[in-house]
Amino acid sequence: MKRIVFPLLLIVFTLLFSSCNKQRYVESEEEPVRYEFDLPIDSFRIDTGYVQTGETLGGIMNRLGADKKQQTQIATLSSDIFDVRRLRPGKVYYGLHQTDSAGVEHLCYWIYVASVREATVLDMRDKIHAEKHEKPIRYELRQAEAVIESSLWNAMTKNDLPVELALELSDIYAWTIDFFGLQKGDSIRVLFDETYVDTMRTGIGQIYACNFYHAKQWQQAYYFEAGELHTYFDENGKSLRKAFLKAPLNYKRISSHFSYARKHPVFKIVRPHTGVDYAAPTGTPVVSIGDGVVIEKGYKGQAGNMVKIKHNSTYTTAYLHLSKYANIQKGSHVRQGQIIGYVGATGAATGPHLDFRVWKNGTPVDPLKMESPPADPVPAKYMPEFKHWVDSIGPRIR
Repeated sequence: MKRIVFPLLLIVFTLLFSSCNKQRYVESEEEPVRYEFDLPIDSFRIDTGYVQTGETLGGIMNRLGADKKQQTQIATLSSDIFDVRRLRPGKVYYGLHQTDSAGVEHLCYWIYVASVREATVLDMRDKIHAEKHEKPIRYELRQAEAVIESSLWNAMTKNDLPVELALELSDIYAWTIDFFGLQKGDSIRVLFDETYVDTMRTGIGQIYACNFYHAKQWQQAYYFEAGELHTYFDENGKSLRKAFLKAPLNYKRISSHFSYARKHPVFKIVRPHTGVDYAAPTGTPVVSIGDGVVIEKGYKGQAGNMVKIKHNSTYTTAYLHLSKYANIQKGSHVRQGQIIGYVGATGAATGPHLDFRVWKNGTPVDPLKMESPPADPVPAKYMPEFKHWVDSIGPRIR
């Protein structure tokens, strides 16, 4: 009998042990609780909807089955809790429901998603209160290259690059590259941060370095921070920022060049045209090409509405035929890139355009051939640090 008992106990123990192991294995395979907006999202029944044009928060709550108490609180909801005026058509929202022990379903939370990153959660369980949720931004370093076939914008989309990159590159190279003169075969290499919220790409962060091939030469640019410096320099530490922008507006085409013997389109006589005409739609913003002081503003006969800016002891610029002015006056100090007016056809003009003029030491010069003095280079005390930075990331964009 003793011989039988021991084997039986051994079998029972083995079965129990394997059963416990199996239970532990099953438990380890259970999926973790999934949280969204700090809520265990899988424990709710979820209604998803989109804000309709003209829809109110009360109407949304009624459709989601809010009870009378909730409806009353919604009707008296303070804008400090949730500003109902911020509801925008097309925005997604979620209604989170749970069933109580009596089998009655209740609306527990309402979530309004303002953007991929921001959301407002209304806790509906007792007295309604709101919490703002902001998802963190994740940065991923990306190295990319694109060849231009038609435009920089199209090159970005074709190579699955954020279109914001085109705008940032235009700013970085605004003083050194004419983006309206890009040619097929020009190219760009760039090292930058791409931004994500969860797994969705949301844009770009810092551009650390780039290299632009245009007019048969490469133009490197490195972002450098030291002390009060936070701008772009070429590989030798010279600033890419010039004293003047290449052009005072985004234009469609150049309709007339600098000439001392042009037949005037209105008066039909040959007379000097010491400026460049940029054809652009009425209302196109016109910016100052550099820092300076407004020395003239007003209607000037054939020039129409005009603004003249003195930049320094050497250079003065004028902007003619404006449709209207920005918020500037004679004597106003303006910054480079600041809007000073808008394209028009005032004065002697056959259509909307900007007549842009430049004087150097009082003598008219061709704006398209003007040499622009560079801004200050990297100070000598920061050059070792800058050179180390260039040496470390330069190979990735050359």
